[in-house]
Parts: sequence; C-alpha cells; structure tokens
Amino acid sequence: MPDSNALSRRTILTAAAGTVAALPLARLAHASPLDTEVIQTDGPFSLPPLPYAPSALEKAIDAQTMSLHHDKHHATYVKNLNDAIKKAPAEWQTKSIEEILMNLDKLPADIQEAVRNNGGGHDNHSIFWTIMSPDGGGAPTGRIAEIINSDFGGFEAFKAKFDEAGTKRFGSGWVWLVLNEQKKYEIVSRPNQDSPRMERQIPIMGNDVWEHAYYLRYKNVRADYLKAWWNVVNWDQINKRVAAAETR
Repeated sequence: MPDSNALSRRTILTAAAGTVAALPLARLAHASPLDTEVIQTDGPFSLPPLPYAPSALEKAIDAQTMSLHHDKHHATYVKNLNDAIKKAPAEWQTKSIEEILMNLDKLPADIQEAVRNNGGGHDNHSIFWTIMSPDGGGAPTGRIAEIINSDFGGFEAFKAKFDEAGTKRFGSGWVWLVLNEQKKYEIVSRPNQDSPRMERQIPIMGNDVWEHAYYLRYKNVRADYLKAWWNVVNWDQINKRVAAAETR
C-alpha cells in the first residue's frame, strides 16, 4: 500500500510547483529583488526582499523553489510572528528579533511556542538569503578561510563535516557554523526553526535542510542539495558576519 504521508507530501509539492509555474516566465527569469508578492501584515517585523532575482541561484536552487521559499514560507513566518508578538507586553514590540530569541522564556507562556517557531524561521531565513549570491561559491577567503583552516582542518574537511551534520539532521532543521559562548567556532544542527541564538550562539552561516528548500529539484536526495549549495555561498557576506561576531 502506498505511504499516505509520502502521497500527501507529493501532492502538496506538486500543487505548489504548479502555482509558481503558472507565473509568467519573465516574472521568474527577470524579476528584480523587489518584485515579489508578499503577505502584508501589521507589526514590527517585515519580509526582507531577496537581494537577487529568484532565478539567480540556478546553479544550486531553482527559481520555483526560491519564489515559494521566500514569498510564501518566509512571509508566513513573518505574519505569524507579528500576530504572536502583538499579544506580548508593549516593551516587546520594539525589541530586535535577536533579543526576543535570546529571551524566549521571558515571554508570556501562551505565545512562546509561536514566537520560537516563527521568530526562528524569520531570523534563520533573513540570514540565509544574504549568505548566498549568484557570484558565490569557490574557496573561502579572508578571516573565514583562516577559521576553517585552523579549526576544521581545511575547506574540504569543513565541507564534509558541515554536510554530514546537515544530512544527519532527522526531519526538518538547519545546519550552522556558530560562534559559541566560549568564543569557539563549531558546526551544529538545530531542529525545525530553532535558532542558534536560543543557545546563546551567534549564527555565522547556515543551510536550510527543510524539504521545502530543495525538494522540487533534488526530491529526497538531501545530500545532492547540500553539495550543490556550496556553489552559491557568499564568502564576502560571511566574512562580514564573522567580523561582527568577533567584535561583540
């Protein structure tokens, strides 16, 4: 008998792909970073535009996936986060997402789960879009190259360990390079949309291993997606994140 969960997932993904496929081809191929239909919502948080066209990362991620991932998934996290944070005391309305995620236990109990899931989703994706680029890929340079060589034994060893953590993440989640409280760099994976900030870790670079990040092109072969992702990694932006983290 067919797996009903697999059939359900396939049906959802096929329908989603059809929705994006129905958009004009010019919309997908030549859209500007600001040309996105997003969920509008009232609240302190907003959906950041992609810093490139949805088709710009085709050497790793297809335009349909990028459009769905940003315009639908990320936008929904933003909407749900704003809906939840409205129920918090007034002082929470002006806090940054970093402050909120580092102090989840101080929120009213009835909104902690919603903020954890959707606040984490918003922050994780806001980082994710910026650490990729159509001009990315290749070997790391600058400070991040020094870290990779000294702490992880070189780029190939680093990639292998990073991809292993992403492959072994059961179900949905993320793999991250973080700077921990002891000022040490480490590779970690987190379930669902849990942010490293919840563990007082500073996220430097991360890859999304939820199926919606890769399923349209790579189906269930997560390892192929992880391997291809290195072709779009934006080392310049990652070096900026390292510099900011090390000066805290």
